[in-house]
Amino acid sequence: MTKKTWMLLLALLLFASPMIFAQAAADPADTSQIAQQHAQWKAIAAGFSMAIASGLCGLAQAKAVAGSSEATARNPGAAAAIRFGLLLGLILIESMALYTFVIIFVKVS
Repeated sequence: MTKKTWMLLLALLLFASPMIFAQAAADPADTSQIAQQHAQWKAIAAGFSMAIASGLCGLAQAKAVAGSSEATARNPGAAAAIRFGLLLGLILIESMALYTFVIIFVKVS
């Protein structure tokens, strides 16, 4: 198969998956054992997602600092511009972790 065919199949899967895996709406007054387990797993999944987001943000920040250090070592005259780019990148990376935290906090509570 060609690359174009694979991309078409992937796009079809992404667009069709919400319809394929859709479930019926649950009764809002349902306080059964399943609903309690769902709440428990929601909190556990939120913890894992925050851990993954924090870990990946840490890796991205390390990569940004390493690239900035290397760029400053290669061209010390452009240190101010490199430092500005580094700080802007670190702010955006950290904001992604904070957005994840806010989304988790809203969803779990």
